[in-house]
Amino acid sequence: MYLQGVKDEYMKALRQGQKEFKELSAAGRDPYPVVLDELLPNQSDLTVQELPAQDIPIERVVGSKSAGRVSAFTAGFLPLLDADSEFATKWMALCSAHLSDEGIRDPILCYEYLGDFYVQEGNKRLSVLKHFGAAKIPSQIRRLLPPPSQEPRIRAYYEFLDFYKDTKLYDLQFVRPGDYAKLLAALGREPGQAWNQWECRNFTSLYHYFKEAFAALGGRELGLRPEEALLLWLQVYPFRQLGEMSAKELKKSLAGLWEDVQAGAGQEPVKLHTDAPPQEGKGLLGKLITPAPEHLGVAFLYQQDAEQSTWTRGHEKGRQYLEQALGDKISVRCYFHADSPSQAEALLDQAVAEGAELVFTTTPQLLRPTLKAAVKYPKVLFLNCSADSPLSSVRSYYCRIFEGKFVTGAIAGALAENGRIGYIGSYPILGVPASINAFALGAQMTNPRAKILLDWSCLPGSATARLLDKGVRVVSNRDIPVQDPQYLEHGRYGTYLAGEDGELVPLASPCWLWGKLYENVVRSVLAGTWSRKKGAPEAVNYWWGMDSGVIDVELTDRVPESLRALSRLLVRDLRDRRLDPFRRRIVAQDGTVKNEGESGFSPAELLHMDWLCENVEGTIPEYEQLLPVSQALVRELGLHRESIPQEKEAQP
Repeated sequence: MYLQGVKDEYMKALRQGQKEFKELSAAGRDPYPVVLDELLPNQSDLTVQELPAQDIPIERVVGSKSAGRVSAFTAGFLPLLDADSEFATKWMALCSAHLSDEGIRDPILCYEYLGDFYVQEGNKRLSVLKHFGAAKIPSQIRRLLPPPSQEPRIRAYYEFLDFYKDTKLYDLQFVRPGDYAKLLAALGREPGQAWNQWECRNFTSLYHYFKEAFAALGGRELGLRPEEALLLWLQVYPFRQLGEMSAKELKKSLAGLWEDVQAGAGQEPVKLHTDAPPQEGKGLLGKLITPAPEHLGVAFLYQQDAEQSTWTRGHEKGRQYLEQALGDKISVRCYFHADSPSQAEALLDQAVAEGAELVFTTTPQLLRPTLKAAVKYPKVLFLNCSADSPLSSVRSYYCRIFEGKFVTGAIAGALAENGRIGYIGSYPILGVPASINAFALGAQMTNPRAKILLDWSCLPGSATARLLDKGVRVVSNRDIPVQDPQYLEHGRYGTYLAGEDGELVPLASPCWLWGKLYENVVRSVLAGTWSRKKGAPEAVNYWWGMDSGVIDVELTDRVPESLRALSRLLVRDLRDRRLDPFRRRIVAQDGTVKNEGESGFSPAELLHMDWLCENVEGTIPEYEQLLPVSQALVRELGLHRESIPQEKEAQP
């Protein structure tokens, strides 16, 4: 290329560099490349691995290994030195080589740390190729390997290393544990399955096609990660469809999920609402801006039916309560046997076609079909009965059942003469350890010697039999699905006494008042107080308790009157928020102090609690130990969902 031509290119790059420098400086950001030696001043505890020379994504080169020449470049490796400098002369020579048949072939030397690259040799080669928009750059790589730890970013990186062994791809970097497994499952691939050259090229090509749509929507400016957006997109669309969509169609499909992408990437991905929404309507001006509906079509979607499932039966009772409470203000339809994703999708289509404006899907396993429907029908309101769901277009709802467990724990502690109390856990899912610990703290309140022997109904064999064999005579089992004392009288529900002759004497149980929850939600929609934040999408999870009227405790007449009075006092104080079961000194099984008693735990800490109090004997089971029938729910709501092997999705 002519000398004037390469000089023009340098001047163009220099002007871009000067502009970037000013913009970064004005924003209070470092205008120079990141320096790895400053980021990691002590690298002696890191293992160094030499990798074969390969082409790496140029956008993953984020800094320099040392501070030697960083002042010559902007953070984006655009030049900053004058055109008559020696640096500029060398840059222009490389520019001429790049534009000739010769090309830039010598690999740069860089260090890789947590999936990003830092240049040791070849900064000017990198600068030239970046200026011309190259996607890849030949590189000799030295990998700095951090020691394994439980820190989420480190765990995610070690999962990347397994992904890299199979693919040799650096193009995407997840920072959340479990995301690589989710990607492989969405692609219909098994972990440890090597990719051939065509598969790598096909994936890379389609992923970059997706990133173009992502960038067109402003994802980079918002600081969002395209790989996380892809993972969400794959919950709605199969990967093969990337190659079948036009650029316009792809951008439209991603735009339909954009608020969910933004909500999931926020500092607080899930906003836990612990109070029921306000029931009073808007003022006149508010009604003119966003009119409240006078009538609402409501749909309920169930797995199985009320005869097969006590869980469905409880929600059906809630639906009946809702209809009685709101009468002709609503019309309600029910859809049963959404037992597979395809059945759920078909029933959701049917519900909307038949006039549903607000849809409740009543199990966590229905979340993905609900998301698909929410994207398809953006004017319909969707809620899913689950917890910790980072979606803006589908709100989730659950109840703080641990409050009821605290009360029944106090009853159990008072009646356990030998201080040994059995507790049968349901599933190792979000919120369950909080229930176990609340029960244990309630028992300790009335019996300082109380020991909770923990077993699980999701494990093989009879948990009740195992506990009784250990001399336990007070047992806490599954909660009654509705506020009906008959469940206590005719089944192993709630907390009961076990006689020597095998007779079970029912005492008490927490109960779910789903009807009150549904009434609260529907009234908020009818009042016009349901709203979504404009410009700052939130993933909303309703996690209500006794103060919202959605949890109560049912007692039988076998509970002594003194304990009945105590229970009523505890329920009253929990309902009025004068009592927090966890606001006290708490020590875990391993001896660590979890709370000094100055305050309680945050809602997020309670929901994600994964430890047990010191007076609990037993453990939280691993996924592999569970009965197969229990594993589906644990995949959706498990305490450590990211570590559970993903089910490979069928590829059409």
